[in-house]
Amino acid sequence: MAQNLISKTPLAALGYNFIGAQYIPKGKDEYYLRNTQNSNGIVYRQLGAFEIEMLVRNGNISDNWNNILVSDAFNPELVRNCKFYGLVRIGKLEPYCLGFSDLKAAVGLYNSTIISCDFGDNVVIDNVNYLSHYIIGSEVIITNVNELVATNHAKFGNGIIKKDETEDVRIWLEICNENTGRKVLPFNGMLAGDAFLWSRYKDDTVLQEKFKQFTEAKFDNKRGYYGKIGNRTVIKNCNIIKDAWIGSDAYFKGANKLKNLTVNSGPEGKTQIGEGCEIVNGIIGYGCRLFYGVKAVRFIMASHSQLKYGARLINSYLGHNATISCCEVLNSLIFPAHEQHHNNSFLCAALVMGQSNIAAGATIGSNHNSRGADGEIIMGRGFWPGLCVSLKHNSRFAGFTILTKGDYPAELDIPIPFSLVSNDVSRDQLVIMPGYWFMYNMYALARNAWKYADRDKRTERTQFLEYDYLAPDTINELLSALTLLEEATGKAYERTLDSRQKYTREETIATGKQLLASGNKIVDSLEISLTNVENSKRKVILIKVSAAYTLFRDLVIYYGITQVLQFCRSNEVKNFASLKEQLPAFKKRNNWLNIGGQMIPAEDIDILKERIRNGKTKSWDDVHDFYRKQADKYPDQKLKHALAALQEISGIDVRKTDVHRFNALLDAALSTKEWMTKAIHDSRAKDYSNPYRRMVYESFAEMIAVIGKPEDNSFIREQLKALAHFKKEIAALKKNMK
Repeated sequence: MAQNLISKTPLAALGYNFIGAQYIPKGKDEYYLRNTQNSNGIVYRQLGAFEIEMLVRNGNISDNWNNILVSDAFNPELVRNCKFYGLVRIGKLEPYCLGFSDLKAAVGLYNSTIISCDFGDNVVIDNVNYLSHYIIGSEVIITNVNELVATNHAKFGNGIIKKDETEDVRIWLEICNENTGRKVLPFNGMLAGDAFLWSRYKDDTVLQEKFKQFTEAKFDNKRGYYGKIGNRTVIKNCNIIKDAWIGSDAYFKGANKLKNLTVNSGPEGKTQIGEGCEIVNGIIGYGCRLFYGVKAVRFIMASHSQLKYGARLINSYLGHNATISCCEVLNSLIFPAHEQHHNNSFLCAALVMGQSNIAAGATIGSNHNSRGADGEIIMGRGFWPGLCVSLKHNSRFAGFTILTKGDYPAELDIPIPFSLVSNDVSRDQLVIMPGYWFMYNMYALARNAWKYADRDKRTERTQFLEYDYLAPDTINELLSALTLLEEATGKAYERTLDSRQKYTREETIATGKQLLASGNKIVDSLEISLTNVENSKRKVILIKVSAAYTLFRDLVIYYGITQVLQFCRSNEVKNFASLKEQLPAFKKRNNWLNIGGQMIPAEDIDILKERIRNGKTKSWDDVHDFYRKQADKYPDQKLKHALAALQEISGIDVRKTDVHRFNALLDAALSTKEWMTKAIHDSRAKDYSNPYRRMVYESFAEMIAVIGKPEDNSFIREQLKALAHFKKEIAALKKNMK
């Protein structure tokens, strides 16, 4: 029995009836959508008898020369050995050679089969074996392509279905969980915040249905849209391109298969797809680069992100300004500024909340601990697992958690930010060092924050991305961590006392706070442990607790004062009385959410959800407008949060305090800035004194020649300038406060 169904239709039908008669509105023809899509402004005419004769002499054939339309500047000498079927419209062809990089090609149509297509001015179409139903812009170069086709049900990577199609053909992104329970519909222009909101709140059926309606409303279900290729796009040496909507100035070379895609490219950033790529069912943002054997299926790449060197991205959303290479990522939602390099790393069923770096050999997602593949991992901003780290689902990590190399045997819930987590196999315990980044790697922490902001290439900044490591999300985690440290210290101290005594939680926290705040040396001798951190019976030990406690308090004060200083700059505050008068009233410190890299108060998200449910927020455009408005409100909201955090940690309401207490806060912030700047320098300078780093050089002079002097480091110089400015600003402010 035959397995392949081979249909037979009259040759005269080739190039016609692209849309079935039942899908064509009354009074329209099969070209009504095509005519809407083609906006090049070219006036086409029919061929003259001499032009037809010349085309035939040049080895061209057509089923009907009356259906070949051309512009007045058409040159039939520049069309050779082509087969035309259906309605074909050709812009001006002039005797020029188009050049791009090392490629030089004569303007014209050569050695190609062309079915029902429109061309702009001065295109190069050479050796395209099968070109069907595309609208192609001006000065486009397409050479050595086997198949370039659009179907009448093309969706261009969007999660929609066309008229009379069934739901089983709809494309979903199954992010954050392999069991499809957090799936979302992809659409061109989807932001990380959109994907996050949709993937959460899955029990809210009204909200979920609204999100689906928003997506379907962005498009229509009409059949018959042509594929598009924008002006100046270059496509060479590719195999199959099907149902692709391609912007201007894109560059494709050597791709194996590109199917059901929107590829944004243009003034906002040119997109490139290179050798060996197989890209199916996706949305690619402006300025993206995909090359050297990349495989991507059911995905979104936000603008200025990269896939390279054999990377695999499947059922995932990759945020702005992110890079993945040499590894595999499945079922994940990744916020902006993500780095995942080197071979062998594996990431699956994860929510990665940005500014993250997944090292070589990391295995995050292979160990599911339930009876189904339904585990998840949530990684706060700045997550950084070391080489060959293995984690189990479910796990959750506070912001800027770093894990040392190791196989972590049980689920983890790390609530303390800026911590180093170690699996101490010899003692069979988990060890957490709070504040590690500030104590030992301040250079990397500060430089990364600067680097992400500096490399943000977006032109359309709908979402304001927070790159500062001290922001409402991490400050809230720091304040929660202070209570955890107090309670853990109090418990450790109580274990050294009469075990028959019962203590309330409040008494335990008060004891720990007194010991830590006073700098009591007994803390260093205590074995301080945490519970509900690892799903095991072994100990979870905290180290350097006293230093971390002081550090965390200093950081909260520093955060508060820096926001007050920013307010003074923005409002040209001249004296202390004016400051107290102008500072806004604030409530108790509130909860914040990381919505795709944008910090938004939780209560504002609740309002947004309610507006979506009741129909006041009607579309994704409205949701994006909400992001923009939140970005405008952010400085004021962040200031109020900072004032509340400052009062909570110091007991001082800046609006009601006296100048002496305020000056003390300024001095404390300056002290913090000074040790942070020194730590940035010292954490880099230690590389120069480490004998194991110096041993590969013949002399210290050679070392300097290779890696440069620390004082010549541009980032360190910038930090020293920032410190000098900070000092000057505080001195001037204190002078004006008198």
